[in-house]
Amino acid sequence: MSVAPGEQLNDSIAHEKGLHRRLTAGQMTMVAVGGSIGTGLLLGSAAALELAGPAIICSYIVAAFIAYTVGMALGEMASVHPAAGSFGLYGELYLSPYFGFLCRSAYWAALAFSIGAELTASASYMGYWFPAVPGMTWVVIFSGLLLFINLREVHSYGRFEFWLSMIKFATIVAFILAGAALLSSGRVAPQYATQGGFFPKGPFAPMLGVFWAIYAFGGIEMLSVTTGESHSAQDIPRATRLTVFMLIGVYLGAITILVGVMPWNHAGVSESPFVSVLRMAHIPAAAFFMNFVVLTAALSGANAKLYVCSRLLFSMGRTGWAPAALGKLNAAGSPRAALLVSSWGIVTALLIEYWAPKDAFVYIMGAAFSGLILSWSVSLAAHISFRRRLRPQQLAALTLRSPLGMPGSIVGFLLASAAILNTLFATRINAWGGLTFFAALTVAYQFLKPRRAMQ
Repeated sequence: MSVAPGEQLNDSIAHEKGLHRRLTAGQMTMVAVGGSIGTGLLLGSAAALELAGPAIICSYIVAAFIAYTVGMALGEMASVHPAAGSFGLYGELYLSPYFGFLCRSAYWAALAFSIGAELTASASYMGYWFPAVPGMTWVVIFSGLLLFINLREVHSYGRFEFWLSMIKFATIVAFILAGAALLSSGRVAPQYATQGGFFPKGPFAPMLGVFWAIYAFGGIEMLSVTTGESHSAQDIPRATRLTVFMLIGVYLGAITILVGVMPWNHAGVSESPFVSVLRMAHIPAAAFFMNFVVLTAALSGANAKLYVCSRLLFSMGRTGWAPAALGKLNAAGSPRAALLVSSWGIVTALLIEYWAPKDAFVYIMGAAFSGLILSWSVSLAAHISFRRRLRPQQLAALTLRSPLGMPGSIVGFLLASAAILNTLFATRINAWGGLTFFAALTVAYQFLKPRRAMQ
């Protein structure tokens, strides 16, 4: 499919008619921030520290660069083509229908699965206050709450997610400031070179840690999905810049402080390292409050993921890549059928919480990574093609331009592709599972393609 930027698109975006465009720039930003700042940082940082030690900071710098190229590339394309189909639509417009389908379907499946990671983490946080209550009980309660919120009108959803995300964002900023004060005052000895030095696991360990760092940044791509319900196209550039710089600043600041305050070999996935740091600092009631914050962070992450999954599946239903029933909206403008189908990750969380509660988070996190990194790779490849088709006057007319342009997307694409290959062939299980997953999606594409052509 060949579409030049600025020219009239095919019916893909028109098919999304009916969505209520009422999300403000702040709400769009906080949906992406809410989808990103969650278990990847607050709980997954423990596993990352154990893998690479203080050198995990290098992993986060690499991931931050890739995330920056993805965020700016998607923001640039979204300023021209605002749509809930987002990176899947861009892959279809600027690469091929196959990549558009593969990107959307793989991301949807992986993201819906990762909703379970957030809910499983929420159950573990509730164990801080109610250790006798089974984790599955909390998963059921929180699942019902999230479904209720997502079935409401999008502006109400955006307002709820804005404040839920703001709690964790403000707290992490306060954590960074408090940690910096502890280190600068001498109350806590810097841990950057203790316990085996900056590279206790060797100079190549940060390469392994990039997996965890990229997963932590996962969510930055969600902003492009919200553009399908943005109040104004003028909000997209501002929301993009806010999202990118807020996430990069918070993640690099938080991991730098965390590594400096907490010995890397004292981290564990039984609780958030952030809670552990505050307990070590002997701050009265701080651990209690921080546990509440990481609980809201996990719920906010699940809430944002459920929203994005429902919109992607809705877009696929409207464009023939999924059953047409999934493209229907209720009176509030919410895709109810797509939302309920997207909640299958909640069922997965229940099963994993029952059968493997200690390893549940790590299992789900690994499975979710494949769809995330694929969406980044397709987005960057689409942006390269997008930029190639731009004429000088069209480039000058863009309301948002990626400062790194096409070269930045090329470097980001190569790094993201390397992360895919490294993850895919890290173990035999990953290789067989990943190849089987993509083979199944390819078969589904071949089945749906002729049916879609007849519509």
